[in-house]
Amino acid sequence: MAGKFWEDTPLHKLDRAQWEALCDGCGKCCVHKLEDEETGELLPTNVSCRLLDRETAQCSNYKHRHAFVAECVRLTPAKLAQIDWLPGSCAYRLREDGKPLPDWHYLVCGDRQAIHRAGMSVRGRTISEDDAGELEHHLIDREL
Repeated sequence: MAGKFWEDTPLHKLDRAQWEALCDGCGKCCVHKLEDEETGELLPTNVSCRLLDRETAQCSNYKHRHAFVAECVRLTPAKLAQIDWLPGSCAYRLREDGKPLPDWHYLVCGDRQAIHRAGMSVRGRTISEDDAGELEHHLIDREL
């Protein structure tokens, strides 16, 4: 991948490798949200998908995740505008909104651990859905 594609290539023109590389690895998209039935507001929990490796904030079976978690969303440029639950720090969301990637993004700084040191990932901050029980008991005040 030549150049700084994350700065100047439109999302719809990224190849598959560039698209995947844009992900910062925060794991926030793998954390369950509940929808308030009255307001439609999305409420954050600290419960992660069963496939999330909670120590690395990475999917433990990314390539085959849909075989185990049918509702897992495959993010594409076309779907991006329709998905309102991605965090504001998400590289896909930032690029869609014409904003630069943050200094802690590994494409900017060259360090995959920077996101964790900056406190911008869910590493070590979730419980697996296999252990959580009712999601309502895991609502948190703000997004992880």
